[in-house]
Amino acid sequence: MRAVFLDKNTFSSALDFLAIEQQVTQLVCYANTSATEIIPRCLNADIIITNKVLLTAEILSALPNVKLICISATGYNNVDIEAASYLNIAVTNVSGYAGQAVAQYVFAQLLEYYQQTSHQNSNTEQGLWSKSEAFCYHGNGIRELAGKTLGIIGYGNLAKAVVGIAQAFNMNVIISERPTALVIRADRVTFDQVIEQADIISLHCPQTAETENLINADVLSRMKNTAVLVNTARGALIDELALLNALKSKDIACAILDVLTQEPPPASHPLLNCHLANLKITAHIAWASIEAQKRLINLLSDNIIAFKQGKRLNRLA
Repeated sequence: MRAVFLDKNTFSSALDFLAIEQQVTQLVCYANTSATEIIPRCLNADIIITNKVLLTAEILSALPNVKLICISATGYNNVDIEAASYLNIAVTNVSGYAGQAVAQYVFAQLLEYYQQTSHQNSNTEQGLWSKSEAFCYHGNGIRELAGKTLGIIGYGNLAKAVVGIAQAFNMNVIISERPTALVIRADRVTFDQVIEQADIISLHCPQTAETENLINADVLSRMKNTAVLVNTARGALIDELALLNALKSKDIACAILDVLTQEPPPASHPLLNCHLANLKITAHIAWASIEAQKRLINLLSDNIIAFKQGKRLNRLA
């Protein structure tokens, strides 16, 4: 079976794809693939591997040899699942590979914020400790995570890994029910309670019609003005202009974003150009520890093996 990987550059250059190569007769990898390049590159392929390249019904219908699409991510909104099913093309995704990586990212950022690590290192590098009349030099205040309330919105594997670390820090954890839910499950609280009570809100829900702009101007206005908002899920969960206004007016204390609505973002993106001290943005790398990427590649290999054996592993269609 011939496989084509359409966007290899979504993985670190330090990794190899031997686990996948061993399951196919040929693996052709492209750094990135534009919409007009998809059909000619995949015309003779049995397997398409894609992370974010968009595979529409029109494109899939022009690829009669394709038997399997392997999405190298958990989210699958870039593939028309209904069209694939109609065309008898199997579709798989991967999950459960990035829990530790995302949890580590969340707490690396929170510790930087509450511990003021870079600031404290800089104070010593600038010689401020040596000039101090006291045995210590305080600088910006340090605050503990213990006793802080962490609000979780979206409670899948990634969120559960975050909660495990939060509990080790003796934090209070509250988990949001869906905003539109009529019944509140025993281990959940209302969305409004999370918004109004949490010192830190961490987003882990998928992007759907219901969750787009979930964090909007109204929600931001009801958060504590000392609250920290962390988004490692999808950029569209947040109304970005509303967030920018909330940060400027100090309606919330800080936002830590690993995702934006458009990725990669244009250089003119307002959040990239506001230069606010209470906004930290990274380039969608919370998931991307080397270990997590290796696990993901092995899961892709497992999906191909299962397909060849007629088994339905991680199947979406």
